[in-house]
Amino acid sequence: MDGLHTRLTIYLGEDDHWHHKPLYHEIVRRARDAGLAGASVLRGVEGYGASSLIHTTRILSLSEDLPVVIVIIDEEAKLRAFLPQLDELIGEGLVTLDQVEVVRHGGRAE
Repeated sequence: MDGLHTRLTIYLGEDDHWHHKPLYHEIVRRARDAGLAGASVLRGVEGYGASSLIHTTRILSLSEDLPVVIVIIDEEAKLRAFLPQLDELIGEGLVTLDQVEVVRHGGRAE
């Protein structure tokens, strides 16, 4: 998988749900079912979106809707074919595609 590929990045809130389950869980499940190379879910410590309301983990301003980012890297055609599923799932959120260079580092011989 070395070389130029595409990164799909999905920005959500932790409180976003699909049928009473976290939305990020449904997206990862569908990405796996679609045969995409892999997906990672990252939980943010602070952020804001279209509402301009800041969500943070700081103790004095406890937030239950922290930022969540899902990152998937694969061939552009596969990711574009997956986009209609995101249209079905995501009401609010940001979805981006950008080109990345994948570089693998093997372990060093000692």
